[in-house]
Amino acid sequence: MKSVMADEAWMKQVLRLAEKGRGRTSPNPMVGAVLVKGDKIVGKGYHAKAGESHAEILALEQAGESARGSTLYINLEPCSHYGKTPPCTPRVIEAQVKRVVIGMKDPNPQVKGRGIHRLRKAGIDVQMGVLERECQRVNEAFCKYIVKKEPFVILKVASTLDGKIATRNGISKWITGEVSRRFVHRLRDQVDGVLVGIGTILKDDPMLTTRIEGGHDPYRIVLDSRLRIPERARIFDGSPSRVIIATTKKGSKEKMERLKKRGGQILVFDSEEGKVNLKACLKGLGNMGIMTLLVEGGSRVNGSFLDERAVDKFYFFLSPKWIGDPEAPGIFGGNGVRDLEKMIKTRGVRVRKMGEDFLLEGYVQTGREGCSQES
Repeated sequence: MKSVMADEAWMKQVLRLAEKGRGRTSPNPMVGAVLVKGDKIVGKGYHAKAGESHAEILALEQAGESARGSTLYINLEPCSHYGKTPPCTPRVIEAQVKRVVIGMKDPNPQVKGRGIHRLRKAGIDVQMGVLERECQRVNEAFCKYIVKKEPFVILKVASTLDGKIATRNGISKWITGEVSRRFVHRLRDQVDGVLVGIGTILKDDPMLTTRIEGGHDPYRIVLDSRLRIPERARIFDGSPSRVIIATTKKGSKEKMERLKKRGGQILVFDSEEGKVNLKACLKGLGNMGIMTLLVEGGSRVNGSFLDERAVDKFYFFLSPKWIGDPEAPGIFGGNGVRDLEKMIKTRGVRVRKMGEDFLLEGYVQTGREGCSQES
């Protein structure tokens, strides 16, 4: 029992290290590593950015000769394949680590379990599944991305208690309070892309940047089937190369070229309905390495994602107010369901106070969940 408690305590430290890379490692996972010898940390590290050293390598380098006979704690199975960096498993073996405690297997079907097999073959004692659920939660986006090559989609909504996201004439600033808005900026800092519809651009002309100190600006993605986006929209300010316009063949080719000259990227995804093909769009964004996508749309965009069952996680900010107008836009403007047996279910829902607002955070039960087993 004491050993189990000690393993869990060290793994919690590993997860805190892994979290330091949130929003910076895509399309790689967030990984932390701690080397322990004689109840003392002799080395630690975390994966800070794609292309840079992996967590276990940093820990081994810090430990030096002290790594021999130590225990390595890591939240994800050490890699055994070449990517942008060499595999880590041989380095762990060469360092003569005695024991490796792993939170979860690598969900990549091509490498899953190979690192563990190599470690055991080398005579290293391997303990699996310590704080497995917590480890899965940290890398829930990677779990989906590495299997489906699609972004992990997070739907963010700010509404009144009666489910309205604006007044009938489109006024939405500000339904929720300052604390909620700061939280959203932190979310933007942690994702690879933020997506809105053209309606949001035309109405609010947002920049969709992260206005926090030290934050990074995600890709800004606009669904715009007829390419109505103004060429001087504020979304192009700052870093136009990180602006993606998803459109259709209805868009003017001349305007496409002008927007490209401004630095924007144009992606064409046609559908039979004349709208942007959402499934193809998500595949395209995944191919660009966008692993986490925050959807901040209006009713139509929200409804489209729900109709396509394309939402993985949600953040609903509820303001304790009412608008009460049946003509005011609601959260979802899609087709929805007409049969109660087909209602879309959620799981792992948590409620917390967010300043004057309430935040509902949870997952959509899609039947295609990745490695996360939230319940």
